[in-house]
Amino acid sequence: MRQIVLDTETTGINPKLGNRIIEIGCVELVNRMLTGNNFHVYINPERDSEEGALNVHGLTTEFLSDKPKFAQIVDDLREYIQGAEVIIHNAPFDLGFLNHEFQLLGLPDFSTHIHGVIDTLVHAKELHPGKRNSLDALCDRYGISNAHRKLHGALLDSELLADVYLAMTRGQNSLGMDVEEEVAVAGEELAVVPLAQVILQPASEEEVAAHQETLAGLDKAVKGQCIWTALTTPTAPVA
Repeated sequence: MRQIVLDTETTGINPKLGNRIIEIGCVELVNRMLTGNNFHVYINPERDSEEGALNVHGLTTEFLSDKPKFAQIVDDLREYIQGAEVIIHNAPFDLGFLNHEFQLLGLPDFSTHIHGVIDTLVHAKELHPGKRNSLDALCDRYGISNAHRKLHGALLDSELLADVYLAMTRGQNSLGMDVEEEVAVAGEELAVVPLAQVILQPASEEEVAAHQETLAGLDKAVKGQCIWTALTTPTAPVA
């Protein structure tokens, strides 16, 4: 299974207003393992960044002036992402810009080159409803250090998001049990036996208290709610 964790930086927030991609960072996962086969480019957008965007990424027009234009890197990007499942935080934003850049060059949408998209923002909201689910908040929740992140950068953010994604989905590959099924030989008649009486043994007060203490420790470790607490805490009805 090949997955690509992807992030972009842009000159603004809306491609329909002429804003462009200025940086693409990708991190490759194969069978949930980082391979080191990353993809990273700065791009000359042929325009200035809006003030708000510049404050986020710090990539000046002067810095980007000698970088390749999108048309010069698009073939390498298409080859790199071909057929992969792409993981993005707030996917509609990045996909909107990528599809726009591809359309400007008369190419099929970016989305047609990949196997599918996982939006980690959507996944995080399902796991942690009502909580902050920005990349910084998720790094804090899962104990992933982002102290070196002063400004947003596409490759750095992709590396952090890869760690967040693996932490959020850590249990998904270990839910099955290695149980060998007993298969009856063709034509063999199985004996009918009565069901045993089910005995319910409720937990003692001490066991319940120990369980709650363990959950509290897990909540403290992730600086929020662990998955068990999040799934077992009743959601308040919407007024």
